[in-house]
Amino acid sequence: MVPFLDLSRQANEVFPLLQEAFSKVLAKGVFVLGEELEAFEKEFAAFCGARHGIGVASGTDALILTLKALGIGPGKEVVLPALSAPPTAVAVALTGARPVFADVEITTGNVAPEDLEKKIGENTAALVVVHLYGKMANMPAILDIAERHGLPVVEDCAQAHGACLEGKGAGTWGIAGCYSFYPTKNLGALGDAGMVVTDDEALASRLRSLRDYGREDRDTLGSVGHNSRLDELQASFLRVKLRLLPHWNRRRREIANVYLEKLTGLPLGLPEFDSQNHSLHLFVLDTPRRDELKEHLRRRGIQTAIHYPLPLHLQPPFREASPPCPAAEEKAKRVLSLPLYPEMREEEIQATAAAVAEFYSRSGRENR
Repeated sequence: MVPFLDLSRQANEVFPLLQEAFSKVLAKGVFVLGEELEAFEKEFAAFCGARHGIGVASGTDALILTLKALGIGPGKEVVLPALSAPPTAVAVALTGARPVFADVEITTGNVAPEDLEKKIGENTAALVVVHLYGKMANMPAILDIAERHGLPVVEDCAQAHGACLEGKGAGTWGIAGCYSFYPTKNLGALGDAGMVVTDDEALASRLRSLRDYGREDRDTLGSVGHNSRLDELQASFLRVKLRLLPHWNRRRREIANVYLEKLTGLPLGLPEFDSQNHSLHLFVLDTPRRDELKEHLRRRGIQTAIHYPLPLHLQPPFREASPPCPAAEEKAKRVLSLPLYPEMREEEIQATAAAVAEFYSRSGRENR
């Protein structure tokens, strides 16, 4: 068996460091809004190239609170890509705003700037951009559109830990970047956690209040907020892992390069990446024979996944009011994610690549 992801391998690798972090928090007796969170916020913001980091309970909350802090709610619309994980759309809907879905680039799956602009209307209050699979979206083009229409850009960076474009980190192009530290991410907690990074001091201040019920101080509410705080234990674990993230991301790139070397020339689409613009959160193939290939790999004991089989505009809560997004619909039928995580063993990498190559080699023989 080649597992799609085995989180226990990383946990065992860093167990002594996590145990030390746990003991440190336990000894202090402070579990919420303490020194560990403050330190992690500074360290992760610096890693991204931002001035402020605001730790929250999840990546979804990072999006919800950021949109609310920007004044977005009922009567407003937010334009976002049709191809992403459901939480991107759920976060918009939970503010009371209406999600409006833009189509994507058929090559990358990232939002297509030209369709993004077409979907802007008189009630549009913000643009949400997803760096899908870890590949940076076309931020210069998107920011040009946003500037012309006077709209803030919020980046969904849930898959983009460590990605950058033109020397600027994911999450530092728009007014804010929203990160998830769900356990499967490049930088994963041992539970749910998230963060907003921003250079905007006023926005950071509003977010710190909103994550803590809307407090101005311990006993006074300035607004009605949420209970959404990244706790001390998760912050301490994430501080340990952040030190290892550059190494883990390099390992992801090494594995991806093996796949590219073995699979280039086959009749399927492969991810494009350079030394910076892709965090390699996922290695996604594009093939019209996706289901056949998935079944072939299953028979060879290789687990795969589909990200994402149902585009957001076709999800039941949004389907009725959403126009077609043909590129997203086509992409969703063709994508297949191969195993890719730093703890993969060399024989697993080679077996996966060989099994994909075998599928096309066998198919070629059958068609002769």
